[in-house]
Amino acid sequence: MRGGDIRTGELFSYVDLEDRVRRNYPLRSIRLIVNEALAALGGEFAALYSPIGRPSIPPEKLLRAMLLQAFYSIRSERLLMERLEYDLLFRWFVGIGVDDAAWNHSVFSKNRDRLLEGDIAAKFLSAILAQAKVKALLSTDHFSVDGTLIEAWASMKSVKPKDGPKDGSGEPPAAGGGRNAEADFHGDRRSNQTHASTTDPEARLYKKGKGKEAKLCFMGHGLMENRHGLLVDACLTQADGHAERVAALHMIEPRADRPRAITLGADKAYDTEDFVNELRSMKVTPHVTQNANGRRSAIDGRTTRHGGYVVSLRIRKRIEEAFGWIKTVAGQDKTKFRGRDRVGWAFTLAAAAYDLVRLPKLLAVST
Repeated sequence: MRGGDIRTGELFSYVDLEDRVRRNYPLRSIRLIVNEALAALGGEFAALYSPIGRPSIPPEKLLRAMLLQAFYSIRSERLLMERLEYDLLFRWFVGIGVDDAAWNHSVFSKNRDRLLEGDIAAKFLSAILAQAKVKALLSTDHFSVDGTLIEAWASMKSVKPKDGPKDGSGEPPAAGGGRNAEADFHGDRRSNQTHASTTDPEARLYKKGKGKEAKLCFMGHGLMENRHGLLVDACLTQADGHAERVAALHMIEPRADRPRAITLGADKAYDTEDFVNELRSMKVTPHVTQNANGRRSAIDGRTTRHGGYVVSLRIRKRIEEAFGWIKTVAGQDKTKFRGRDRVGWAFTLAAAAYDLVRLPKLLAVST
């Protein structure tokens, strides 16, 4: 018997969101890990909010929504709220009912500074890794480090001389006029010492390699454990030639304070005498790729003669998988924020999202 095409909505609806999400759906395992991490941060959240006044949108719900934005490559918070309005899966994961209204997208802007002040992204990543079932997956002896460029939310046309007028006044009018005026950069030498972006002054001009164009960008850094390739630390710095090595020392130092030596794998950009000597002083064995481009490598037979050196060089490349996911799926290839602190917060949260995506399968295999 053919059913009728009835388009009138029911007056009452009894929808249990738990029944609408199948039992083996990957987000179920992720939500358990997320909720446990957020529960551990309850004291941190309480310290960020006043004990009196009108209740805000819970920070736990905001963070769950931000994770969905990374998981599903949603390019803006306005679109995220639109999706939350009609998607039952999103409502179930965030923790709002079927009849609850989605909040305004401006709530993220108003609360991001509060979460940034409490360094919640880094603490959330630590809370995930501190869970017993996750901690059992991590290596405490072997790590890899690398950096990647995050393009700034600023145009090259915003790069102006530091000693010039900040608002563009006093400069000769460019052909075409308007907000996006024509500009001829031919023969114009610009550097970070003499020029800065008026849109994002903390962004720096940086070339990825010889023959490449300079871009306004930041540099994101990740520390990966070598057993399963999970990111155990992430940070963001201004882009310069020393940033990768400085960030690597900063991230590995808390893990080097132990009786047994640990290893740190890295590419040839880290093959400098000062970096290698600093690692050895911290009892960290530098499994760094030898740079044979016309100069003496700081890595000698003391390191290369061991079989573990070759293994580290092979495994360290897996950190590129994490960076690839963070930049393409989580949308951090070109940031939507301005300022090093905001961009770094988003990068660290994306690193936590990457670990969460990989954990369900890893936990299923280990049990």
